[in-house]
Amino acid sequence: YISVFVCFVTRAVHLELVNGLTSDAFLAALTRFMARRGHCSHIYSDNGTNFVGANKVLYSYFKRTSGQRTVEEELSHQHVQWHFIPPSAPHFGGLWEAAVKSTKKHLLKINTMGLLTYEEMSTMLCRIEAVLNSRPISPMSDNPSDFTALTPGHFLVGGVLTLPAEPDSTGIPLNRVKRLELVKVQAQTFWKRWSSEYLPQLHKRGCWLSKKDNIEVGSLAILKEDNLPPMKWIMVRVTQIHPGSDGTVRVVTVRNSTGREFQRPTTKLAVLPHVRDEQEPV
Repeated sequence: YISVFVCFVTRAVHLELVNGLTSDAFLAALTRFMARRGHCSHIYSDNGTNFVGANKVLYSYFKRTSGQRTVEEELSHQHVQWHFIPPSAPHFGGLWEAAVKSTKKHLLKINTMGLLTYEEMSTMLCRIEAVLNSRPISPMSDNPSDFTALTPGHFLVGGVLTLPAEPDSTGIPLNRVKRLELVKVQAQTFWKRWSSEYLPQLHKRGCWLSKKDNIEVGSLAILKEDNLPPMKWIMVRVTQIHPGSDGTVRVVTVRNSTGREFQRPTTKLAVLPHVRDEQEPV
């Protein structure tokens, strides 16, 4: 089983491998999460029995250690509040449900490539977590010479998340792949499937759900390219727009970080929203 933690502010994703659906298993995962990511002020979840049970365990612990304090006072002192969404209302947890769907959907597809051990699965989840947290969410600045995009990884490590350089192994027949390579093949396959789905969603959100054209000179955008390595995003700045006879912009001139300018159709671009705009899909 996989426990998915999502930050409501930065949209960062943390994946923890757990060995069961018990309260103890989740508490162990929560402990590992807080030990590496820091203390949480608020925890939101559905009404799963393991979450409710974990909440009761924490409450009973606070009762034993708080002395004359009430449970609420102790929770406030520890800066932790646990919130449950209403029963039979999963849409209240849309933020984390989107992350669960994004992870689960592609994991089910690549899991058919071969079974992994517990350690191999844990390694692959770390790679997938890095991929999810590498996604650009907003321009770092409005400077036309700045091609840096803000990512959830910036809030986690203070910079861009990276992986060691490695060749594309997705084309190798599985019967020739060693155990060490199997994790890499599955992680690379996850990247190709997830990124090919994420970018069209970002483009659709910006172009079709708004009456106003979101492409303008100076916009920072992701350029869609095939066969990019994991966590590689091609960032470009829009330098010119070319409206058609009906006034709709379908072609733009962009500049990459090397200074080269070229034309691309807007369908090949995913413009990054500013912080003031609505959030991007997970």
